[in-house]
Amino acid sequence: MVRIHDEQISVPGRFMPDFSRLKSFSPLRVAAGILLLAGLAACSATPTPPSSIGAATTPVPSIAGQADETQGVTFAFEPFTGAPGNLADTLSEYIGSEARKQGITLVRRVGASATYRVNGYLTATGQPSTGTVFYVFDIVDSSGKRVKRISGTEATGGSSGDPWQSVSAATLSRIANRSMVEIKAWLNR
Repeated sequence: MVRIHDEQISVPGRFMPDFSRLKSFSPLRVAAGILLLAGLAACSATPTPPSSIGAATTPVPSIAGQADETQGVTFAFEPFTGAPGNLADTLSEYIGSEARKQGITLVRRVGASATYRVNGYLTATGQPSTGTVFYVFDIVDSSGKRVKRISGTEATGGSSGDPWQSVSAATLSRIANRSMVEIKAWLNR
């Protein structure tokens, strides 16, 4: 005997389960149960204890895994995320120029091996009277682990509409200079 919408239906020779108790499982209860299980899983004990606050240090660059021992430490900049193509190209030129000034070796061939890869992220915001470019460069080792983050902001002129329109060559030059100076200081620790 099966109960469907409070009616009893008899199906000879077949067993039909009683689903009437499932009405008590609301989608909200199911979602709450899933969230509770996910929270418990996130709270599980980790096998290694956390390090003390005093032990936290910035990783020192190493040259293990570099492509060419005679080149020393090399950097490969990946295409920038967020910046329009023409500005990204100009910033790349300034970074190359600043790298030469700082004695930093860049690998320019697409897909070439390098000691470190640099992922760049840029965004621009603005109003009619003022604007800002935010930049982040993550330096990652050959395993993909971030070993250094460089970030900052640069003020730009105002623009009505696209905030990238107010980004000048001087702004990009300052971003390149500050980034290369930070990389050089990190290498010379």
